[in-house]
Amino acid sequence: MCGIAGFIDQASDYDVNARLRKMGEAIAYRGPDDSGIFYDQETGLGFVHRRLAIVDLTSAGHQPMRSSSGRFVIIFNGEIYNHIALRRALEVSSHGVEWKGHSDTETLLRGFEVWGIKETLTRAVGMFAFALYDQSKRHLLLARDRMGEKPLYYGSSQGVFLFGSELKALRAHPAFASDIDRDALLSLLRHQYCRGPQSIYKAISKLAPGSILSFDLVSKKYEVETYWSLHEAAAKGLKHRISLSDQDAIDQFDELLKQSIGLQMVADVPVGAFLSGGVDSSLIVAEMQRQSSRPVKSFTIGFEEDAFNEAPFARAVAQYLGTDHTEYFVSPREALDLIPRLPSLYDEPLADVSQIPTFLVSRIARQAVTVSLSGDAGDELFAGYTTYAHAEKLMRIYDHLPASLRPLTSIIMKSGARLSEVFGHSQRARQLALSAFVLNAQSKSELTSRLTQFWSDEATPVLGLNDQIDHHNPFSDLGLSDLERMIANDMVTYLPDDILAKVDRAAMAVSLETRVPLLDHRIVEFALSLPMSLRRRGTEGKWIMRQVLDRYVPRALIDRPKKGFGVPLAQWLRGPLREWAFDLLSPEVIKRDGLFDPHAITRALDDHMSGRRDRHNDLWSVLVAQQWVEAQRTTTHRS
Repeated sequence: MCGIAGFIDQASDYDVNARLRKMGEAIAYRGPDDSGIFYDQETGLGFVHRRLAIVDLTSAGHQPMRSSSGRFVIIFNGEIYNHIALRRALEVSSHGVEWKGHSDTETLLRGFEVWGIKETLTRAVGMFAFALYDQSKRHLLLARDRMGEKPLYYGSSQGVFLFGSELKALRAHPAFASDIDRDALLSLLRHQYCRGPQSIYKAISKLAPGSILSFDLVSKKYEVETYWSLHEAAAKGLKHRISLSDQDAIDQFDELLKQSIGLQMVADVPVGAFLSGGVDSSLIVAEMQRQSSRPVKSFTIGFEEDAFNEAPFARAVAQYLGTDHTEYFVSPREALDLIPRLPSLYDEPLADVSQIPTFLVSRIARQAVTVSLSGDAGDELFAGYTTYAHAEKLMRIYDHLPASLRPLTSIIMKSGARLSEVFGHSQRARQLALSAFVLNAQSKSELTSRLTQFWSDEATPVLGLNDQIDHHNPFSDLGLSDLERMIANDMVTYLPDDILAKVDRAAMAVSLETRVPLLDHRIVEFALSLPMSLRRRGTEGKWIMRQVLDRYVPRALIDRPKKGFGVPLAQWLRGPLREWAFDLLSPEVIKRDGLFDPHAITRALDDHMSGRRDRHNDLWSVLVAQQWVEAQRTTTHRS
């Protein structure tokens, strides 16, 4: 795992090496072990690399790295898990290869020379983002892994093309333009993250997962193409549905996961795993322990509030599996003290409150290991979220309710929500209010979009917008079921732009590499080819995962209501964060920054602080945005 950045600037009148180093220093925590730069004066192309040494800790793994012929120069972030198998294939194709070291980056470069770029990436199993200079064609290529585990930003600003792992590396260049994209701000408030390809800045985009950007250094034009897409994988999965008995499907998934974890446990540094005691992480750790001759190092954090504390469940699973378990209890003060650091840690505003415990568990793990496996993506691949069950119920109502009666039903539900609030039934009130909002949708795609939307009962308070949101589901043309379309859409939006971004930034902030075995593309393609009955059976999500886990961990240790990985934010906003919230959301501050409608913000703040309504999710997204803006202003002023 590393950090990469660079630019194309032929009109530079500054010390380019010093500028590259400064861009690298902005993300030095992504690679504290080594650094390197490359600059081609003729084209104005510059690379900087920060290395976190995971495979081949010697100088043979130093980057930027040249291919054996000298044609390619690369800066690479990530891991190619099957690079040993690729080396063997290359040795056959090339009738013997002299390797300088045993890094996966060297393997990748050799593959580019022998097989070409797209063919090599198609053969590769891994997570990555890289920049590659093809000197023979005078092309810069940027590429990102299939599911978007590793980040890569790019864009043109004041005539300079910039790219890098994080926005702060791009901000370190003097040409960077910091104009905020209000459409991305709208996405932040509605979904709690900035949906790709947008970033929070107008001039900068996120490279889509499974894509290659090719920049012609002569014509100064670029194009983006895909080498793998979830849309194509979903279409193929629908066309070639797996027709297996339950037992055979379970066996096949178990074998795929075993292979994925076996590859991802390979490293020249200590490897461990996050363990919450839920289905996903318990399955990953169980499979790891089966393949390890020593106790696997597992990590969890606990909270004093029972509603958020998963530590006892993780401890029970760890004891059963015999892992070397570390449990760390976080005080409210420790979690609260982290909040001022959020703009720097997550770089782009992110309002998923689980960002706090994610960073804390990463910090604990980094004290003992350099690599940690996680159980992320199980909910998306195998229909585990409770939202999916709620969506199925609402879609059945929507189908059977005449269009003419939907507005009336919505009004009745909204009245029921208000009554529930009066009698103190806040949970029921939230469910009724959301159902009222959702059933007023004009289409199934809008219904599922509204179901995961915040600021649901009034216009999102971002100024300068028509408040339009695109409810189109890109999988609507495939003939998938309503639920399958919703899940597939989550896999190309929520998964890369929230879940994976959150884990990457939290872990890399402490120089920890995270790996996600469930996102091996062969497992993803397997999941997309399964009938829904094997992914979700009745009301039980992640059905096939549970059947495999039953082989290794007693069901009694796992079965419990899902807690989620969060913090008691609603209470904190009315308690220790009250003054902070009022300061950031004061009408004077809101008017000065000019991003939000101060009246809507004040109304939401009063609703929450008075206890009339729980608006903590709505308020948190605005607080995150305001705090981020304040941090950028301070940073700009200092520089």
